[in-house]
Amino acid sequence: MPSPKVWFITGSSSGFGRNMTELVLEKGDIAVATLRKPEVIADLAAKYSSDQLLVIKLDVSKPQEVTAAFAEAVQKYGRIDVVFNNAGYGILAEVEGTPDEQARAMFDVNFFGAANVSREAVRIFRDVNKPQGGRLLQMSSVAVYASSAAMGYYCASKRAFEGLSEGLAAELDPDWNIKITIIESGGFSTSGLRSIFRVDPHPAYTKPTLTPAIVRKYLASDTFPPGTPSAAGAVDVIYKIAALENPPLNFPLGKDAVGTAKKKTGELLANAEQFASWSEDLPVAA
Repeated sequence: MPSPKVWFITGSSSGFGRNMTELVLEKGDIAVATLRKPEVIADLAAKYSSDQLLVIKLDVSKPQEVTAAFAEAVQKYGRIDVVFNNAGYGILAEVEGTPDEQARAMFDVNFFGAANVSREAVRIFRDVNKPQGGRLLQMSSVAVYASSAAMGYYCASKRAFEGLSEGLAAELDPDWNIKITIIESGGFSTSGLRSIFRVDPHPAYTKPTLTPAIVRKYLASDTFPPGTPSAAGAVDVIYKIAALENPPLNFPLGKDAVGTAKKKTGELLANAEQFASWSEDLPVAA
């Protein structure tokens, strides 16, 4: 019987992070659940022994806490097999109406925090695990294919994270047996809407027919509309991806994400073909 995998999960308090923590434990694997407020998952801590669940307080925007959390997990279990890099949140605000301090705080989590986790994950997979290897699952968004009005800074943080992840994947030595998959998630029913930081509408964008107003109306509730697929089903798919010997680098998750990815790539190809001649016979620098 194979040994249980050790999963290091960020953002375990709610949404995909909570769902993944529960699934990992149900599968008999080991979960290192990290979050800013450990008391939020006290029910899981009471249900599972420390041999299967380690709860660690972690703010991913603080590099020293990231390093310490990984070190504590390694000290407890000896290795880490899978990192689910999931912590993040959104800002509902027009680009013109987004306060700089709020945008930077979000980037500190969604981009720089996720980068902190990525770097330490790779180091552990390469320098600590015996044998070398590991799976780094980067929780991204369909926003990398189509940015949404009133969510511009959030979408930018996810595109930046996508670029970093692809660059990191290109740098890895295949001998290290480290595989990265970017999960480009569509809409799933989670508690994530409650974590969105909401800024009052910019006065120039309040016309009801404008897209920002429509987006705000759609996100006015703390719950997703009926018919939205469940996060429980989504994490089951992500769990299976982690077990693949050769997982994809980019993985659109959900019918809406798959459709958006196809539409975007089709538009890019058509645009490149239409204007390809404009790049021909460009003058060469002296």
